[in-house]
This record gives sequence, structure tokens and C-alpha cells, in this order.
Amino acid sequence: MIPERLSEDDPRLAAVHRLITDAFAYMDGLIDPPSSIHRFDLASVQGHAAIGELIAIGTPPVATMVMQEKPGTLYLGKIAVAAAARGQGLARELVRYAAAVAQEKGLRTLTLQSRVELVQNHATFRALGFTETGRTTHEGYQKPTSITFTMPV
Repeated sequence: MIPERLSEDDPRLAAVHRLITDAFAYMDGLIDPPSSIHRFDLASVQGHAAIGELIAIGTPPVATMVMQEKPGTLYLGKIAVAAAARGQGLARELVRYAAAVAQEKGLRTLTLQSRVELVQNHATFRALGFTETGRTTHEGYQKPTSITFTMPV
């Protein structure tokens, strides 16, 4: 399956929103502070699609991510793979796609963040070629709440 950039009028946007919401649901009660997914509504999905930042695999979508160009890097967020499609290399395909886009733009790295509690996600990101490059703390917290992972392209 091939990743593709979705447009703002793509009929799959609502399904992408459901996929992301479903994939992030297990984090409720597990991470502190709560996930930003609660503010990521259909309008957010449409907004990312409108500026070319929304990537998906499949019809209906089985994997998705948001790519945002930041200084020197391509930031990957809201990476989600449907439960029934996990273990098929779809996250790897999304990362390969992002790496190709980063190279075309002259960017040297891919970057993403994960909450400190999500140890299984960390293992997945490491297996995809990312390494930990920093930790950040949400406002009002005394110790790190997120880990930054980076991968050269």
C-alpha cells in the first residue's frame, strides 16, 4: 500500500479522524497531562489536508500521519495505524514516505515526540530508525513528559 497526500475535499477525512481518535484512545488515563487528541477534531484534519500535511494509506484509511515542516526537520505527528492492520509495515511505509519528502525539501531529519509513558511506542520508533534526542516538560510539570526522537534522512 502506498502513502498519499490527502486534499481538503478527500472523502476519507472523517475516516482518518476516526482512525486517529481510535488509535489514541488507549492513552486516556495512561498519560499525564491528557493527550492533545481531545482537541484534534475533524476541522483539524481538514486544516492539515488543506495545506498538504495529511498523509494516509488505503481506502478506507488504515494508516495516517501529519507531516509539518519545521526549521531543519520534518515533524511527524498523529501517527496512527488501525488495530487490524498493525504488524504489516505500514508505519515503516509512512516513515519512508516522510523521509523522501524531507530529502526533496532539503531537510536533514525527521522528528517526532512521544509521551514518556508510552514505552511500546518508543520501541517501535527505535525499530524504525529513530533515536532519542531530548526530553521536554509540559507547563506545570516538574519532570519530563515527552521524549523527542530524531532520524537522519
